[in-house]
Amino acid sequence: MPIFNMEFAGYDLYHFISCFFLFSIIGWMVESTYMSICNKKITNRGFMTGPFCPIYGIGATVGYIILHPFAGNLVVLYLAGAFTATVFEFLVAKLMLRLFGEVWWDYNNKFCNYKGLICLESTLAWGVYAVVIITFLFDKVMSFIDKYPYAWGIKIIAFIVVMGMIDFGYHFVMAIRMTDETRENIKSKN
Repeated sequence: MPIFNMEFAGYDLYHFISCFFLFSIIGWMVESTYMSICNKKITNRGFMTGPFCPIYGIGATVGYIILHPFAGNLVVLYLAGAFTATVFEFLVAKLMLRLFGEVWWDYNNKFCNYKGLICLESTLAWGVYAVVIITFLFDKVMSFIDKYPYAWGIKIIAFIVVMGMIDFGYHFVMAIRMTDETRENIKSKN
């Protein structure tokens, strides 16, 4: 497929789409594990039922495109990663407030937070994640993608897209169907 062969930042679109899906799954695993430990019970941190957090797939993939030029300078990479991921998290939070009337995380009890949407602790973590992803993990994920035949990859992508659209669509509709009273209660807390 010619569209999948378009290249930028050293990789073709096929690899970036595959990378998006893999990082969405990796992000879900890391966050769900972390929150399960914090909550002392199994916690699914995804919006969807399946093991998938698109915010991490977008963050890692777009983050790589933006940040890979800084790979040679770890301090600049860390700072740029912390800043861009925090801006991204803030923008996603604002979008969620507009669409759903709520944000699915709350940093109000964290030191140095802004309206519970972003906080210093997460900003510092985003910088670490940027360094790990750009200098180590991204290439490992790309190597994993290359281990499988292209034809299989396309079929897997198609399957995940269909399943993801069904899962996301269902949960999106359920979130939108929240009653006006529930939305007002949520907004009054923020």
